[in-house]
Amino acid sequence: MAPPFRRYGRRIVVALLVVGLLIPLATGGAVAQSVAGASGSIVVDEGETVDGIEGVAGTVVVRGTVAGDLSGAAGSIRIAETGRVEGNVDAAAGTLTVDGTVAGDVQAGVGSFELTDSGRVDGSIDVGAGSIVVDGAVGGDVRAAGDSVVVGPNADVGGEFRYDAEEFTRSPDASVAGGVVEDMSLRGDTGVGFGMDIVPSWFGTAYALAANLVLGAVLLLAFPRFSRDVAARVETDPLASGGVGLLALVGVPLALLLVTVTIVGIPLALLGVAAYVAAIWIGTVYGRYAVGSWILGRLGGENRWIALVAGLLGFAVLGAVLLVGGIVELLALLVGLGALAFGLRDRYRSVERATEGTDRSRSA
Repeated sequence: MAPPFRRYGRRIVVALLVVGLLIPLATGGAVAQSVAGASGSIVVDEGETVDGIEGVAGTVVVRGTVAGDLSGAAGSIRIAETGRVEGNVDAAAGTLTVDGTVAGDVQAGVGSFELTDSGRVDGSIDVGAGSIVVDGAVGGDVRAAGDSVVVGPNADVGGEFRYDAEEFTRSPDASVAGGVVEDMSLRGDTGVGFGMDIVPSWFGTAYALAANLVLGAVLLLAFPRFSRDVAARVETDPLASGGVGLLALVGVPLALLLVTVTIVGIPLALLGVAAYVAAIWIGTVYGRYAVGSWILGRLGGENRWIALVAGLLGFAVLGAVLLVGGIVELLALLVGLGALAFGLRDRYRSVERATEGTDRSRSA
């Protein structure tokens, strides 16, 4: 009998290499030091400074300082009240909220944009969105194209406010030094420029879907039996899978935090964080694949590739539904992560039994 690692080692190495290459696609990456967390988050904490951010992520949160530009696509981008971007913001996102300060310009194609009463943009704003709210300070001009455009009572615009909207509301307390102009030519201007390219606001969702499809294909090809067992576990015992997934989602970060108490434990914790992020992503894909497999089974079909595509596409559509989409995505993550944990436990036990059997046969 071949040693367990020889039987599985090559596939494990290939899968890990592919996952390592694809993690930046799903989680995003900052040009300098940043925190890349679960569900594809880029976070710059208060008191932290990075050179710049450029990437694709589920969420981007800036509570500290970005010394350069913030450029990328995300489900949501928020510059908190303590956050500051020294350069420009070029973004394609579901939501973009500015509670803090942007020293340069803001150019965005988003689902909704809000400059709150505590927010400030020293340069100009050029945004295309479904909903646009400007209720803070703007040093330059504003170009706003959207279904709804609101100029709030705390708005203080140093230049001209040019808009195109089906619904436009301006508070009498708002200050616009250059005047307000309706410009019908702005209609449809919802792209975001990255160099010479134009990236539409749906780019982040499509990019994440493509990365998930690639990862799912790798998992099904490299570990067909394991993937089938994970889907079966979700179908036969979703409550246990979800409970273990919740325990892993909450417990692993706490355990890694305890490991960092010693200097020796810090490198282990860093490796653990990388493994945790990978597990979250893999669990997400497995959870959606399992749901797709279950639905396909109820319809009388059985095809792992159709189940993968249907599951990922279905959740991509559900993700656009506020609140409901987020809850369903979380449930899929929990059952997928829990089933992954069960599968790894079972595989470890089978390898351990095989190793013990080999040792006994050699000693006989």
